Amino acid sequence: MYNSRNIIIGLIIFAGIFTFPFILNAVTASGAPEPSLDTPEINALSAKECILDTDYMTSNHMELLADWKIAVVRDGNRIFVTDDGREFEMSLQNTCLECHSNKADFCDACHNYAKVEPNCWDCHVGPEVLK
Repeated sequence: MYNSRNIIIGLIIFAGIFTFPFILNAVTASGAPEPSLDTPEINALSAKECILDTDYMTSNHMELLADWKIAVVRDGNRIFVTDDGREFEMSLQNTCLECHSNKADFCDACHNYAKVEPNCWDCHVGPEVLK
């Protein structure tokens, strides 16, 4: 091969350019934020449990809230019954924000990390306005 030196240099440059984003992400990536559960309402609870399982709520709260919106607005159903028979009002402000009143430390921390802009506050009054 007459150009083996140039081919090897080209392959090394290509490999460096191709792997650069992966290496950069591995070096600069930070872990997901841990939502703060330190609110007076949560601290006053004897049993610290959410409406549904914590793992489910972490990954599927947006589907639950969307289902609640449809049930309340379209069907007029305002009560959510869990599998174990507990009843909750389907309300972002009166149920969710009753315990998770620290929107900046709870909601915003994860939404900013995931670069998600929920449209909850287009219709609902944020907890910082309620105080």
